[in-house]
Amino acid sequence: MTTTAHDLPPGWSVREPAAQDVAALTALVARHHVVTRGSTSVDEAAVALEVTGYASWTRRQLLVTNGEEAVRGWCRVHDRAAGRTVVDLTVDPTDPDADRVAAHLFAWAQETALVVAAQRGLPGTQLDSGRHVDDDHQARWLAAAGYTKVRTWLQMTRPVTAAEGAPGALPGPREGVTVRRVATHDTGLPVAGDLQTVHQMLEESFADHFNSYRESFPEFVQRLREDPGHRWDHWWIAEVEADGLTLPGGAIVSSVLSADPSGTEGSYVDYIGVHRRARGRGIAKALLHTVIRDAAQRGRNRVNLEVDADSPTGADGLYVSMGWHTAYRTESWHRDVQVAEA
Repeated sequence: MTTTAHDLPPGWSVREPAAQDVAALTALVARHHVVTRGSTSVDEAAVALEVTGYASWTRRQLLVTNGEEAVRGWCRVHDRAAGRTVVDLTVDPTDPDADRVAAHLFAWAQETALVVAAQRGLPGTQLDSGRHVDDDHQARWLAAAGYTKVRTWLQMTRPVTAAEGAPGALPGPREGVTVRRVATHDTGLPVAGDLQTVHQMLEESFADHFNSYRESFPEFVQRLREDPGHRWDHWWIAEVEADGLTLPGGAIVSSVLSADPSGTEGSYVDYIGVHRRARGRGIAKALLHTVIRDAAQRGRNRVNLEVDADSPTGADGLYVSMGWHTAYRTESWHRDVQVAEA
């Protein structure tokens, strides 16, 4: 594997990150954000989680340092699901050696992803990476590494006011529809059956969406727990009455957004899905209003989410009608690679 530094400047080296690198990696991510987006909201706790916390369990990582041991690049290869590997690369675009660092890390990421695929007994994997639309450096590095742009995503935000947390301030569900939090045990941990219902609703709701991948229940739960903003009481299930039966009709998973410059936290909609059998009954609005109401009651000032710019369900139109607007856009870039035959 590409763990040597022969293609980097003399005196540079590569190694796995450790706890003592968290501050430097946080600063690296912040510089990248400022150059490409104009601002940053990087959370050191989230970086620490990737380096040594829960999120490190499903990731292989490499950092590049110069002769003075200063961090110059960081790459994470996330074993996301069978046949799908997420590649996150961070390099300071202003670094004069940025192109060489990016090329080295993308080559290492490909080799590493193929090792993971082989360990899963798979013939290959999809490399899934991306960029902020204003990051021309990342686009150049992705193209040079053989990736192709496949999708654009709208990163949307909606302001939340305290008044929206009051009873009756937001519309409730339609008749025959109820929304409830996932049930919990006395310990505060969620009931397995409800988590499995959420997973089922999301898997079946997204089956006809772009790049839908079957993700096992353990992979699904582990991945969402890796988010430092994860909270079990931010998961809801929508139920519908049909032919005398109460059936699950949709689900929403949200999490906590780090404080903005004003010092106020927000909420983030990680996933929302409406099952085919329940479409047309206002479930998406009911679930979204639930998250907005919850955010207002917790004193938060915004709810953010991501949506496919070419969503087949026209979800972006629904979000706009409910007060969301696009803050910025990102892109997905993919490359399919195959394990070499022995």
